[in-house]
Amino acid sequence: MPIIVNLDVIMAKRKISSGELGEKVGISQANLSILKTGKAKAIRFSTLEAICKALDCQPGDILEFKEQDLK
Repeated sequence: MPIIVNLDVIMAKRKISSGELGEKVGISQANLSILKTGKAKAIRFSTLEAICKALDCQPGDILEFKEQDLK
């Protein structure tokens, strides 16, 4: 998938655990793990907004687009 999730990088920079972020955002650690590993197929804007507020970041800090090489 060409969308890269850098949530773990931002969490490390902010020194926040999955449990703490999950509590602030209101999502389970299981769902947070799915998002962190890039296995999520979608994310609600309300969840993305809550994550950005909790981590004091922009959506582009968390999500990145990389073109896939078709060769």
